[in-house]
Amino acid sequence: EVQLVESGGGLVQPGGSLRLSCAASGFTFKSYAMSWVRQAPGKGLEWVSAIDGGGGSTSYTYSVKGRFTISRDNAKNTLYLQMNSLKHEDTAVYYCAHGWGSSGQRGQGTQVTVSS
Repeated sequence: EVQLVESGGGLVQPGGSLRLSCAASGFTFKSYAMSWVRQAPGKGLEWVSAIDGGGGSTSYTYSVKGRFTISRDNAKNTLYLQMNSLKHEDTAVYYCAHGWGSSGQRGQGTQVTVSS
């Protein structure tokens, strides 16, 4: 059974940084691409970033390019999202998702609020 547990969210001022983590279990982590997706208040699910199983290939939605970095530690079965230069519009619940894209199984999410 795929289990994903996100952590690291919180309240941060515009321009600040946060690092999200996702602990994965129940599957062979290194064999699967993983993604981060988010849902802002009153909006639909938005794909943010993805990384392949080996960590050598990444992709980002345009709005976060140059500010967010996805990475993974396959020895620890953990996915990360380093978020820098945060903006108000980054406020959302962030989920890690199994696979490449937004349709895979997700965790319970972690809230990120960017506010002064």
